Amino acid sequence: MSSVPRVALTVDLVVLTVREQRLCALTWLRDHEPYRGRWCLPGGFIQLDEDLPVAAARFMDEKAGLADTAIHLEQLATFGYPDRDPRQRVVSVTYLGLAPNLPASSRAQVTWKPVGILLNDEENAFDHRRILREGVERARSKLEYTSLAAAFCPPEFTVAELRRVYEIVWSTPLDPRNFHRKVTGAEGFLVPTGTTTTRDGGRPAQLFRRGRAEQLHPPMLRPSSLSVR
Repeated sequence: MSSVPRVALTVDLVVLTVREQRLCALTWLRDHEPYRGRWCLPGGFIQLDEDLPVAAARFMDEKAGLADTAIHLEQLATFGYPDRDPRQRVVSVTYLGLAPNLPASSRAQVTWKPVGILLNDEENAFDHRRILREGVERARSKLEYTSLAAAFCPPEFTVAELRRVYEIVWSTPLDPRNFHRKVTGAEGFLVPTGTTTTRDGGRPAQLFRRGRAEQLHPPMLRPSSLSVR
């Protein structure tokens, strides 16, 4: 009878936010082999008595330092090809986390980096550049058909602030008038608060909050050609 192969299981986190007008990902600098001194995504091995969402929440605290931060978290994909970890056969279940303007970490090993820089850096640990690419593409796609863009905004926001989220994540400029017409016309996407703000400068702008709709009707289709930066 053949022996049962030993396979380790990890959880890795793709945590994205908008910082200084750029889409950024949270990275962890490895301090031991393999890949000592290279960046990776926060994560680690799960415990035997631990469910996957529990492990994701633990690493959000232990590695990302975001335990008390409200963040949209969803399972992204599973990566399990044989040579992805030089130590042993390791399968990774990955999670995508999104939130507005997440704070800098007090931990020296943890830092925010623009995704454009990370995706062009071949000196990364494991297959984490590939995982990050999947996470960025998931975020971009979901902005087309869901109200997820509001997860990058504060609780109350202007249409201009929401447009900047789309422009940063999609890495392309959008026509302000056309964008305003589409987002305010999407059923259940935005709810007026009845108040205005001048924080963008100029004339007072109407404030909105995220509506109850999860799917956008009609969708916000992105331009066909995108470049990550």
